[in-house]
Amino acid sequence: MLLLGNEAIVRGALEAGVGFVTTYPGTPASEIGDAFAEIAPDAGIYFEYSVNEKVALEMAAAAAVSGVRALCAMKHVGLNVAADAFMSLAYTGVRAGLVIVSADDPSMHSSQNEQDNRYYAKLANIPMLEPADPQEALEMVRHAFELSEKLELPVLLRTTTRVNHTRGIVKIGELPKTFTKAARFVKEPSRFVVVPAVARQRHKVLIERMGQARQLSEDSPFHMIIGKAQELGIVSSGVAFNYALDAVEELDLTKRIGILKIGMTNPLPCTLCEAFLLSSERILVVEELEPYLENELKVIVADLGIHREILGKGSGHFPQLYEFTPDRVKRAIAELMGIAVEKPVAQTLPPLPARPPQLCAGCPHRATYYALKLALGDEFKNTIFTTDIGCYTLGLLPPLEMADYLLCMGSSIGTANGFTRATDQRVVALVGDSTFFHAGIPALTNAVHGQHKFLLVILDNRTTAMTGHQPHPGLEFSVTGHVPAVAIEDVLQGCGVRSIHILDPAGLQEAVDVFKEALQESKEEIAVVISRHPCVLLRSGG
Repeated sequence: MLLLGNEAIVRGALEAGVGFVTTYPGTPASEIGDAFAEIAPDAGIYFEYSVNEKVALEMAAAAAVSGVRALCAMKHVGLNVAADAFMSLAYTGVRAGLVIVSADDPSMHSSQNEQDNRYYAKLANIPMLEPADPQEALEMVRHAFELSEKLELPVLLRTTTRVNHTRGIVKIGELPKTFTKAARFVKEPSRFVVVPAVARQRHKVLIERMGQARQLSEDSPFHMIIGKAQELGIVSSGVAFNYALDAVEELDLTKRIGILKIGMTNPLPCTLCEAFLLSSERILVVEELEPYLENELKVIVADLGIHREILGKGSGHFPQLYEFTPDRVKRAIAELMGIAVEKPVAQTLPPLPARPPQLCAGCPHRATYYALKLALGDEFKNTIFTTDIGCYTLGLLPPLEMADYLLCMGSSIGTANGFTRATDQRVVALVGDSTFFHAGIPALTNAVHGQHKFLLVILDNRTTAMTGHQPHPGLEFSVTGHVPAVAIEDVLQGCGVRSIHILDPAGLQEAVDVFKEALQESKEEIAVVISRHPCVLLRSGG
């Protein structure tokens, strides 16, 4: 089958008999959830777009300890949200297999940072696999479930954008006849209730299990040695391995360079690495983002007491920023081997015209921003606009220019709390409907309890628009059909907000009048405006 990397992950989970899947949508992992949303009802799999990644992981963990194979998918920054549950889950472990997909985003195509989540596997001390292409994505997911059950630990499948969003020919396996089985949670408080006394014992168990994982890593079918490292040895993983392999073949260096491809990157196969390190005086590490493998290899060299030149990011052959390209890897290898390579034709052409992202024509967020700007009038320039993660973040761009501070999901409300106390400026916080449910409610309760005074604008376009129009708790439908909606205004009242306004930004003058009233009220207490109008793509059927 011709499959997207994310679709291959779904197929691998299906072949493994997954029965429970949760996610919070986030690029580059969104298609994993979207694919399951389409097939889960017919396959008899439980699937849910959870309110955030922490809840998604907690649900998947509950399924896995009850005997159901579970998968939880998220983008890299989503693992920050789930980290509290993630770290303790390593201690309690699981009974049925649990695979956690973390999709990293080198070059930040759709993210606020490009953190390297390989370090999360080391931090939690759990096994990690890294596919290099869609075929490996399928096979590694299947293997990850087996590995998880053998070790009774969750397994992290770490991908990157170019693996998630690459299409490739994938050889598929058989599907099981059923994806669900009768589940029952067997009580074991001495394992699953991590009070300090339990946690102390479970940490010991975790270390023992990871000792077993080290041997399993040595025997992993996803490691590969290609060629013989006579003049140079290359160590790589993930999509960067593909670039390195292509470069060696294109430069006709297959008889002079050997490549060690590592598929299970935590725990590292130290014995395999040691043997490869001894095969060449010079080792080039080809990996995107942080020098994860590079530093690990330097430790192994130090432990062996041998001298080896470990090249990569520390030596300046590769940058620590952004994703690699095949040409970038080829030039680095050619330079080390003393081979001159011509610059590709594309580099001699003039750059393409810049095409920055922008709000869609007819987007209700445009009208909301415009009405708010008119209502502020002369106060606009002295107003701090704290914004959030979503389409509306594009309010940063001219001519709107209504975004001054952004950290993460839900931070618009949290940072607004701080700005109101740290400065004497007017503060307006902007958050989307899905983001409000994801991470905005705790900061809102803090604002009410702390008597902070600012205007909160909730841009309710009736969907999770930026990642593909997935449902959220404010809507009366989910992948399972009709469900009770959680009204944003009811949540606001429950949190103690007294000043609540609802407007439709399509009515400009009315919207301006409502904003003026709310801005006046925000001088005395937190005031909230819900600007409610469906996403233009929903209305147009796009």
